[in-house]
Amino acid sequence: MRFVNSFKDKMTKFNEEHKLKYYIDTMGCQLNENDSLKYAGILESMGFVPGTEEDSNVYLFNTCCIRENAENTLFGRLGMLKKKKLTEDNIYICIVGCMTQQEHILEKIKKSYRFVDVVLGTSCMSIFPEKLYNAVVNSQRKLEYIDVSNTLEEEVPIKYTDKYKASVSIIYGCNNFCTYCIVPYVRGRERSRNPQDILADISRLAQDGYKEIMLLGQNVNSYGNDFTGENEGYGFAKLLQDIEKIDGIEIIRFISPHPKDFNDDVIETIRNSKKIARQVHLPLQSGNSDVLKAMNRKYTKERFLEVANKLKTIPDISLSTDIIVGFPGETEEQFLDTLDVVRNVGFDQIYMFIYSPREGTIGAKMEDHTPYEEKVDRLERLKALYEEMLPKLNEAMVGKTYKVLVEGKSKTNDNMYTGRSSQNKVVIFEADDSLIGKVVDIRIDSQHLWYLKGTIV
Repeated sequence: MRFVNSFKDKMTKFNEEHKLKYYIDTMGCQLNENDSLKYAGILESMGFVPGTEEDSNVYLFNTCCIRENAENTLFGRLGMLKKKKLTEDNIYICIVGCMTQQEHILEKIKKSYRFVDVVLGTSCMSIFPEKLYNAVVNSQRKLEYIDVSNTLEEEVPIKYTDKYKASVSIIYGCNNFCTYCIVPYVRGRERSRNPQDILADISRLAQDGYKEIMLLGQNVNSYGNDFTGENEGYGFAKLLQDIEKIDGIEIIRFISPHPKDFNDDVIETIRNSKKIARQVHLPLQSGNSDVLKAMNRKYTKERFLEVANKLKTIPDISLSTDIIVGFPGETEEQFLDTLDVVRNVGFDQIYMFIYSPREGTIGAKMEDHTPYEEKVDRLERLKALYEEMLPKLNEAMVGKTYKVLVEGKSKTNDNMYTGRSSQNKVVIFEADDSLIGKVVDIRIDSQHLWYLKGTIV
């Protein structure tokens, strides 16, 4: 479905007089961040201009429901806005995204936060202009639950905030139903975008000077599994190969793949590519096969290690991962299996979390007798192991030369510039403004745990 904004002209005319500002608060993953860029594009197409947290008129919260603290964050911020909403004119509050696909959240908003103007779930961008127009111009408030649809919205306006790096969604939804995860319930089943639409988007970005592309999806390497007809058989490896052919794009990244779908054709495509970053995010979640089965991850410890070891045959490859500790029923012995995988693989980045039950998932109904203090201890031991291994992994890069996109000045040192290597490592180096947005060769001189220091060669 092509995005059509029939309210653009009417809202723009209204804004010529009122000059309303917007502020977007994004919670959650890179998919949500990409959605927020689209909401910004929609708003600016209707004459809204960016504002600050203090001086805006439209406040849009793009929500996440992966962990409980996201709910606490949302309701805390709504509470802080209540006085502003009730005492000032032209203040409008919109809530969108994953959290609003949960009926208990919607009911809580209806009951306790009745000052909210617009609530929409996922796959609702096409009706956002109408709902906002009615709230702003016609003083209509509409709180409603809209079930996830299989509609793909194309040609949505998008406002990128970076001049050289851009994200592009290639697949929406998830078919895996991991027992700890709410995403399939709030994002729907997998829907792959037409490859022609993706390639057209990336070609336009290349023409606009973008150098690095991040491909997004809950499971990017499931891309194309749902195709029938003329696109049947067109999968993730073929998409990567076609993106490689686009002139101007120099770095291709993607997140997140699923280990069960990491086929040899994708591994060989990465190996043979000159543009695909030498960094793969491979979510482990647990290193124990029984826990993985309870999580419904559809792979074993052995299968994960098989995929990781194949990837490690690619020169200079870097692996990152997600790990959950304290899943219901996880024993000390099972946790030690996770530490064993970490030692064997050598992850350059680990995003680690204590299990957080989400209402509506199977995991939330599982018995859990492990004391929270023990879960915290496991997290600390995992963190300690990672930090013990990281310097050695970094040290292996010292003396080698890597291509780095110069992103700008370092946030902590005005005399240095920063970028990321193909392995997604932060690198700082001496440069000048003329190199911003260009890909340069940098020799790594030293490692400093969380960043590397290098010299342009």
